[in-house]
Amino acid sequence: MLRVEGISTHYGDIQVLWSASLGVSSREMVTMVGSNGSGKTTTINTIAGMLHPTSGTIQFLGQPIHQLPPHMIIERGISLIPEGRKLFPEMTVLENLELGAYFPKARKKIPETLQWVFGLFPRLEERKVQLAGTLSGGEQQMLTVGRGLMSIPRLLLIDEPSMGLAPMLVAELFRAIRKINQEGVTVFLVEQNAKLAMEISDRTYVLENGRIVREGKSGELLKDDNIRKAYLGL
Repeated sequence: MLRVEGISTHYGDIQVLWSASLGVSSREMVTMVGSNGSGKTTTINTIAGMLHPTSGTIQFLGQPIHQLPPHMIIERGISLIPEGRKLFPEMTVLENLELGAYFPKARKKIPETLQWVFGLFPRLEERKVQLAGTLSGGEQQMLTVGRGLMSIPRLLLIDEPSMGLAPMLVAELFRAIRKINQEGVTVFLVEQNAKLAMEISDRTYVLENGRIVREGKSGELLKDDNIRKAYLGL
C-alpha cells in the first residue's frame, strides 16, 4: 500500500532523514520506534505531505505522492493524526469531527462515519456539544483520532498518541487503535511507548539519527536484547 524509497528530508540546511526506506502493506499495523530527535515525526510528516523529501520517492497504492500537497494526499486516502492534538478548542466536539470530512466524498458519508467514530469512542458522543477545549487530555486525543477517521482513510498515520496521557487512558486509546486496524484501516504508528506500540503492531522499524537501522516482526524484535535495552528500558 505504502512504499517509501530512499527519502532524505531537510529543515533548511539541516538534514534529518538519510535515505530512509520502508513499506506498509494493506491492513497491516506497523510502528516506528526511536529516541527523541531521531526523525520519527519528520518521517510521518514527509509521508503526509507536510514536508517534501529532497530526494527519494513515496508511492501510495502505486502512485507517487511525494510532491503532492497535504489536502491531495488526504483525498487519496491517507490521514494524519498529529502530535499535540491541534484541535479547534472554541468549537464543539461535533464541529471538530465534521471538519475532518471536508472533501466531497467524505461529506456525503458524515452520518455513517460519525456512528463509526462514536462506536469507537462513546465519550465523544456523550460530549458532542461540548467545546473541545474543555475536554480532558485523553478525550482530546480520542477526538483527534476521530477527526482523522472522518476522512474515511485507507491509511492512518498516528504520531505519538500516548504523549501526556495517564496509563489507563493510554490502554483505552490503544485498544481503539487496534480495533480500527482490525476493521480494515491500515495503520502506521509513531510512538514513544515502544513496548506498547510493538505489542500491538505486526512489524517495527527502528530509526536512529535519521536512518532506519532495524526492521522486522514486532514479536521477534521485542525479544532482541539490544532493542530491549535501547528502547524498552529492560
